[in-house]
Amino acid sequence: MSFVAHPNIDPKSLGKVGVLLGGRSAEREVSLMSGNGVLAALRARGVDAHPFDPALQPVAELAAAGFDRVFIALHGRYGEDGTIQGMLEMLGIPYTGSGVLASALAMDKPATKRLWMSHGLPTPRFAVLRPDTDFNAVVADLGLPLIVKPAREGSSIGLTKVTDASQMREAFERAAVLDDDVLAESFIDGAELTCPIVGEGATAEALPVIKIVAPESNYDYQNKYFTDVTQYLCPSTLPEALENEVRALAVEAFRVLGCRGWARADVMLTRDGKPYLLEMNTSPGMTGHSLVPMAARAVGISYEDFVIQVVAQATLDLHPNEHWKP
Repeated sequence: MSFVAHPNIDPKSLGKVGVLLGGRSAEREVSLMSGNGVLAALRARGVDAHPFDPALQPVAELAAAGFDRVFIALHGRYGEDGTIQGMLEMLGIPYTGSGVLASALAMDKPATKRLWMSHGLPTPRFAVLRPDTDFNAVVADLGLPLIVKPAREGSSIGLTKVTDASQMREAFERAAVLDDDVLAESFIDGAELTCPIVGEGATAEALPVIKIVAPESNYDYQNKYFTDVTQYLCPSTLPEALENEVRALAVEAFRVLGCRGWARADVMLTRDGKPYLLEMNTSPGMTGHSLVPMAARAVGISYEDFVIQVVAQATLDLHPNEHWKP
């Protein structure tokens, strides 16, 4: 595994590091947990790290904060969708994770799925729902059960498993509160997997796959972050060939979207062993229940080492020496 925290990284060489956390999305609570974990890890290694909450501080203050780089621990809108990345590009402050376009694409589930499909990558069939959609026609086309969820949210917020056509309107309205576009997706009956990816382009590589075993297969917001009843298997217990297939698929999905730095691909595995891509998380959780640190630990990388490596790779789409000069 080439992605390791280099022992010779001097904490002072990272300069003043901002940890962006909290924010205004529906995932604020989780982001605060992620960000505080990252902040503690950086400070434990002697990094000059400081929190910055865009919901409580004007983002214009980023320019005056004197950050040499930032770790984006924001989740969801205004943090994972290319908006904060665009501002950091304008300010010339290197940041962790994917750039503007890849972040925006990965946040938009229908756009992600269309791009994956155009490259022949497997992902469940879907439809975008709006108030005037013929829900019965969608059910007839995609079949039941269906997953209905906002097109641009994470952490299973606003998600409903629809088992009867009569539930479609209520499921749509629940998701539509959070997003003008709502996604209906064919349900894959099988094992739920996730696979972190690190690096960029040809150097991108997958960390070990994690198999998620939730109570009654209900891996919802509560079971993701606030209970200890969900089991996480890492090693995944998959046959080696299948593990490698899932990892290769995750890397290809990462590359197709143009992601960089780090991300996490969520995958469903059918009962006959066929993997289907669900979504790509470009600012994964870093809480005590989070999965990327778990996969890193499986290959001997501690939480603190992983955080140091991620922040050391902070960069820009447009590198500083390419900025226009008057």
